[in-house]
Amino acid sequence: MDAYLEIRLLPDPEFIPTTLMNALFSKLHRALVAHGEQNIGVSFPDVGKNDRSLGERLRLHSHKAELEKLMASNWLVGIRDHTIVSEAVEVPAHVQQRIVRRVQAKSNPERLRRRLMQRKGIDHEAAAQAIPDSASERLTLPYVILTSSSTCQQFRLFIQHGPLASTPTMGRFTHYGLSSTTTIPWF
Repeated sequence: MDAYLEIRLLPDPEFIPTTLMNALFSKLHRALVAHGEQNIGVSFPDVGKNDRSLGERLRLHSHKAELEKLMASNWLVGIRDHTIVSEAVEVPAHVQQRIVRRVQAKSNPERLRRRLMQRKGIDHEAAAQAIPDSASERLTLPYVILTSSSTCQQFRLFIQHGPLASTPTMGRFTHYGLSSTTTIPWF
């Protein structure tokens, strides 16, 4: 991963930055699915500067040819007026590394019980003892709101920027540009 490009949201009187980031990330997700290679990672350089916001910049990380191939697909249609997109350039020398991954909350004890009942073949009472109502988890991580293409329901995709590391770890990314094992350059 030797190159990156940056997409910066422009101020807009009609839309708050989080709404624009949700739209941008939705379009990126669809573009990554169409791209199919799983070799493009994302990061949010402004994360943590404003409560639970991901900020107003999105970086795409990969090899220059892959980034140019993605951008040639013209996936920014409809949101280009709200963004400034840089050219793909080399990553600076001697940068740190970081994993940017999806975190899913276990927030619905009833759903967890049904799943346990199916997997273990136990009754509802045993599942209720194994997973009490207090088992729900609330995340305070930044997130984007996406709409599922299969169910048409909205959901929050929580994103965690892991601790800094000195060495890169190679691997693949999901169609969200995230990975629980692969690092991206952080600068």
